[in-house]
Amino acid sequence: MSRVLRFAPLAILVLLIAGLVWRLATPVDTDVHSRLEGQPVPAFALPAIVPGKPGLSSTDLASGRPRLLNVFASWCVPCVTEVGVLRQLQARGITVDGVAVRDRAPDLSAFLARNGDPYERIGSDPESRVQIDLGSSGVPESFVVDGRGIIRYQHIGPIEASEVPMILAELEKAK
Repeated sequence: MSRVLRFAPLAILVLLIAGLVWRLATPVDTDVHSRLEGQPVPAFALPAIVPGKPGLSSTDLASGRPRLLNVFASWCVPCVTEVGVLRQLQARGITVDGVAVRDRAPDLSAFLARNGDPYERIGSDPESRVQIDLGSSGVPESFVVDGRGIIRYQHIGPIEASEVPMILAELEKAK
């Protein structure tokens, strides 16, 4: 057997690995584009989940001023850190509404007592129907909704402190 044939499988393996490493290092498109940006918030009416705090409906989002709609859950680890950022936004006059996904009232009340409560309204979405209608694939996710109830921006994942200026700019554009 010739030397070239003996090393052919090894050469093919090295080329395959090099191709895979190159492809993983340069993804095609890292931007996730929302299909609902520019569209009205899907119609929904969610009951309250926390005592003393109203539920949430799509008509509440057409209040005449921009709002931040946050899809979250008490069992979501990244949501814990995001609550602090949402409280910063609330302190700047931003109205934050929440959709609690697959959550229980006692768990959510404990979560808010432990981490703070930036929400004006929280609706209970026990079967993730509203979450799915919004095009949200996980928690947390946030949506900038203009005063007419139109989705202007979708943020996937937790909002980090470094992203507050960008979120404020998106809210400003939604006016």
